[in-house]
Amino acid sequence: MDKQLITGLILAGGRGSRMGNVDKGLQPLRGKPMAQHAIERLLPQVGSVMVNANRNIERWLELAAPVWPDETPGFAGPLAGLEAGLIHCATPWLLAVPCDSPFLPPDLAGRLAAAVEEHDADLAFAVTQEPGMRPQPHPVFCLVKASRLPVLSQYLAEGGRRMDGWYKDLKAVEVPFEDAGAFRNINTIEELQGYDDTLPLSLAKVTSCLSGYDPDALPVRDAQRIIREFVQPVRAVEKVALRAALGRVLALDVISPIDVPAHDNSAMDGFALRGSDLRPDSPVALRVIGTTYAGNASDAVPAAGECVRIMTGGVMPQGCDSVVPQEFVTQEGDTILLPAGVIRAGDNRRFKGEDLKAGSPALTAGRVVRPPDLGMLASLGIAEVAVQRRLRVAFFSTGDELRSVGEPLDEGCVYDSNRYTIYGMLQRLGVDVIDMGVVRDDPSVLEEALRSACENADAIITSGGVSVGAADYTKQIMARLGDVTFWKIGMRPGRPLAFGRIHSNGRSAFLFGLPGNPVAVMVSFYFFAREALLQMMGAQAPLPLLRARSLGAIRKKPGRTEYQRGILASGADGQPEVRITGSQGSGILRSMSEANCMVVLHDGQGNVAPGDMVDVLVFEGLM
Repeated sequence: MDKQLITGLILAGGRGSRMGNVDKGLQPLRGKPMAQHAIERLLPQVGSVMVNANRNIERWLELAAPVWPDETPGFAGPLAGLEAGLIHCATPWLLAVPCDSPFLPPDLAGRLAAAVEEHDADLAFAVTQEPGMRPQPHPVFCLVKASRLPVLSQYLAEGGRRMDGWYKDLKAVEVPFEDAGAFRNINTIEELQGYDDTLPLSLAKVTSCLSGYDPDALPVRDAQRIIREFVQPVRAVEKVALRAALGRVLALDVISPIDVPAHDNSAMDGFALRGSDLRPDSPVALRVIGTTYAGNASDAVPAAGECVRIMTGGVMPQGCDSVVPQEFVTQEGDTILLPAGVIRAGDNRRFKGEDLKAGSPALTAGRVVRPPDLGMLASLGIAEVAVQRRLRVAFFSTGDELRSVGEPLDEGCVYDSNRYTIYGMLQRLGVDVIDMGVVRDDPSVLEEALRSACENADAIITSGGVSVGAADYTKQIMARLGDVTFWKIGMRPGRPLAFGRIHSNGRSAFLFGLPGNPVAVMVSFYFFAREALLQMMGAQAPLPLLRARSLGAIRKKPGRTEYQRGILASGADGQPEVRITGSQGSGILRSMSEANCMVVLHDGQGNVAPGDMVDVLVFEGLM
């Protein structure tokens, strides 16, 4: 059965009473909602996935769409959810699974579909049997013919509630599965934590792995490692149309459904022939018996001494294995003459599946989709792909001295440039941004802003308020809301940094507290927050450094990492060379605006002499 004939349904409409009246499927397991594990296992097996849920609809929409509540009121159990799914099912078959079974078999749909086809059944469900035990039916894991909706609705209307009772008058088939553990469900918080091998994950646990950890003198590489190990991906998946996938992160490998090319074909315009007709030391005369164009296969089958005129991309005629370019031959009437040795047997022939074989990965999960990827996916006939949900990032600046653009600038005040810089850097990552403006230096206002950001975003970026001279309440509030640490990093510019995870009303978000100086904000974002946000998106995109020759001397003390703004160009010998933009103060935003790269001077490095090689981060594509 074609998987496009099946719609997947995640049953999540219960009360959640066993987990404190909180939807079980939204409880975190290994860094993502429990139901997301079920969705990711189900999605490759069916054409599309929808969810039955009666509460927290917006939260469920983050995982899969659409979301449908029960039609039968009063929490009528999984049958009401199954009914809702059948009502909204647009395919001939519906495959239902519970939201609290994150280990369901990867071949569930295929085996149930084979059973209903073999027995011409209305419904198939899984059965397992452990040694010494009776067979255990799992009617919640069922594949149902969508046209049987009236039978289920009538059963519910008469007060029926048993999952195994509604189909007694239908033709149902039991399908045995060997792995009983794949059908286990999780009913309590204790069970959930027992399966979560990522718990407990705390900053203290991560930092304990570092020898000589000192938050007041932390090397850049150690801070980056801590962030990398602490941050967890947001694994919500959605299917989008091909054009909408540009810039998104692939959630699953894209498997090629066809061979590319689909047939052996010609790599150029010329004549297709048999390699056995070629003579290495004498010319060859061949009779042309037909012509084949790209997109139109020829019925001509050349015999010995014959050939076929062929265009680039044309399907190779039967028996032919070589193509001679048209410029290498002379033609008189229906005969061509090939000089000796112009080609060898097998030349200019592209083999079926040479670029990509059916069943092999065309693109792998974690890849950010680029324009050429869209073209390749279109060439495979793929209309939609599974991508990670867009990451939501909230950001704001702190300080009574800040004014937004358009407001009058009072004495002692400055315009808030950091929010615009952060906005631009986030836009380059393709995330959904939530601009929360300027937050005053007031404890209650700051706490409210952090809580609001936490409840509406996956990550929070603040600028200002984390330096030594900042108000103590900023650090106190951040620390009180979650697991947050404050670092003095061995770097220039951008020494102070806050990092961790805060919580509010059952939601959590990773927090990056950046310094307030404009250049320090950009440096801290690119070398700490950017990679973490991409990791949360499921993408891997470390910043590449290249080597360039320094045109001038750069003063540098060993013991800290320095980031100097520079201008990269090609030297007279064609080799890259770099010069510093001038004054490197952390508040001089113009130094960053004029630069096209950043010179990275590592902590062990000392003074740089003219002609020395240095590491450079190029801004092109980054900004």
